[in-house]
Amino acid sequence: MHPVVAIYATFLGRAFDQVLMDVALHRLPVTFVLDRAGITGPDGPSHHGMWDLSVFSHVPGLRIAAPRDAARLAELLDEAVAFGQEPSMLRFPKGTVAKATEPVERVDGLDVIHRSRAHSRDVLLVAIGPLAANAVEAAKELEGFGIGATVVDPRWVLPVSDTLVDLAARHRLVVTAEDGLRHGGVGSALLQVCADRRITTPLVSLGLPSAFIPHGSRDQLLEQAGLSVEAIVNAVLVARSIRTPAPDSGLRGVPGRRPAPARAPKTSTAPTEGKAR
Repeated sequence: MHPVVAIYATFLGRAFDQVLMDVALHRLPVTFVLDRAGITGPDGPSHHGMWDLSVFSHVPGLRIAAPRDAARLAELLDEAVAFGQEPSMLRFPKGTVAKATEPVERVDGLDVIHRSRAHSRDVLLVAIGPLAANAVEAAKELEGFGIGATVVDPRWVLPVSDTLVDLAARHRLVVTAEDGLRHGGVGSALLQVCADRRITTPLVSLGLPSAFIPHGSRDQLLEQAGLSVEAIVNAVLVARSIRTPAPDSGLRGVPGRRPAPARAPKTSTAPTEGKAR
């Protein structure tokens, strides 16, 4: 038997001990399907499924997937059920189903969903789940500033894959974007692995703040948290204006050149103390 457990992402936090001790410890093939992961919008602070990546990233042997669209949800669910050695988890958001984003290339289970024609090693945008669409649009906008980008969707986002780490080493800058907590999520995990392997590529992690986020539309709250297309573009421009070293990995990227001037960031990027500034 391969049980499939469907539950709101925010509610599974109450069953952390069961996931850890009753499932993962015994390496049982159970798949948890987390609905309403990330920002849920008008449901309010108790229903935003924003803690699951940070919390369950600490469970040994648990593989976590974040489908970017409906096609990938069906695909990854099939993969999860077929995987019989250890537990797995899929997370997807509440809201309108995103338009399917087909990969340019698949490498070791990781999807390359956009690659600039020129200078594609300038920036690696790592898009987690539904933020893939924003990352692709941001990459296209960055091309107008003379900055190339490669956008990847890891699909299985945790544990961090060796392929993603190798890609990070080949680029001049890495930016991760996820609709989970910025601390302890995929960006943090990738940063830790890169540090362990002495990869010096600068990494900027974009995600939700450690705060109780109020009611609001999903798009509005993601924008306030700095996860809009414009915010991703600004994060790249600001990071490149501060530091643009070539990666010291044996796989040199594009020689450095002067970055385009960064746009002035918005006054507010994230809700604090329960209210949006």
